[in-house]
Amino acid sequence: MTDIPLNLREHGMMIGLPDGEAYFNYYWLRDACISCIDPQTRERVFDASELAKPPRASSAMIDGDMLVIAWHDEAQASRVPMSLLAQVARDGRAPDPAALPRKLWYSNHLPAIARVDQSAVLETEAGLARLTRALIEDGIAVVTGMDKTSEALPRLVNSIGSVTPSAEGLFFDVRVEVEPTNLAFTAGPLEMHTDLPGEENAPGVQFLHCLENTVEGGFSLFLDGAAVAEALRSEDPDAFELLATHDIPFFYRHNNWDYRAHQRVIETDPEGSVTGVTISQHLQDTIDLPQEFLDSYYPAFIKFIRMMRQERFLLRFRSEAGNCVVFDNHRIVHGREGYVAESGSRHLRGCYTDRGALRSTYRVLAGKGFDGSAEVPERQVSA
Repeated sequence: MTDIPLNLREHGMMIGLPDGEAYFNYYWLRDACISCIDPQTRERVFDASELAKPPRASSAMIDGDMLVIAWHDEAQASRVPMSLLAQVARDGRAPDPAALPRKLWYSNHLPAIARVDQSAVLETEAGLARLTRALIEDGIAVVTGMDKTSEALPRLVNSIGSVTPSAEGLFFDVRVEVEPTNLAFTAGPLEMHTDLPGEENAPGVQFLHCLENTVEGGFSLFLDGAAVAEALRSEDPDAFELLATHDIPFFYRHNNWDYRAHQRVIETDPEGSVTGVTISQHLQDTIDLPQEFLDSYYPAFIKFIRMMRQERFLLRFRSEAGNCVVFDNHRIVHGREGYVAESGSRHLRGCYTDRGALRSTYRVLAGKGFDGSAEVPERQVSA
């Protein structure tokens, strides 16, 4: 038994913790009992709505690393880990290995982009952890040593999660087409954008496997949308607030599809931290906010778009055969400089997976002791 102050109240209790006293609701404590989760399926097997009366503690004590609570109207006591109580009191939620702070970056980030060989990703948990951690923290990474085969990309994607289909199907090819359904399938420049905002749940993580690139020009452009959004918040808080609190319409339509969805240009979490952005001028629909409101909204919107053209944010990257750029489509804004189609060949194969799958994979690896913080040596090629 440990002498920790416990003060029982009508709807909850005060518990003395290392950082001071904290209040916990009885329903929450009853839900947090370790017996509420089935050890085999790891699903919840307790339903608080089935209690005849609201839970109320008759007594409580500390037994080792557990808070033990006896309840009125229930024969079985609850056991709640003290570590969980301390974590929730400090951070407001249970621990999450994937809740890594985002590392904002700018135009000089190219040398710092994580580069992991495909063999390390597919064959070692340390390599996969390194890739997934970089995607959570930086939003972008490069997988090197990719085979020039149609199977290389799905093997890589499936190490993180299932391929997420889009209007183009499971995979798409970025190259010049005679009758393109997307501006990416031309040799012209592409403005900075995130992909497929017209879908209600736009793809989370994008993969672009470079199979060939011998053309003049065609540099890929990337920027950290979260960094630009935070800069906007610092420079113009009112503009930031407008873009973070109102949805605008986007589309993706052609002969055989017509997607439409409303998205928020700046995405934030419950604490107000920027988690991503949605932007695409070539897939932006006619804005349907009230006309008088647009007097304020449009200047904020245009200011944000113009900030994305500033050199302090833009990173230029030449795609090389055998590399696959992987990035968070809800955070990393990308584009392309135009190129001379007749000067060579440029072929990138792409697809998507889910943001949730990315974090799930990282949590599993972190639970095994692979947190992805260590560099992974690239494959050594024999002479």
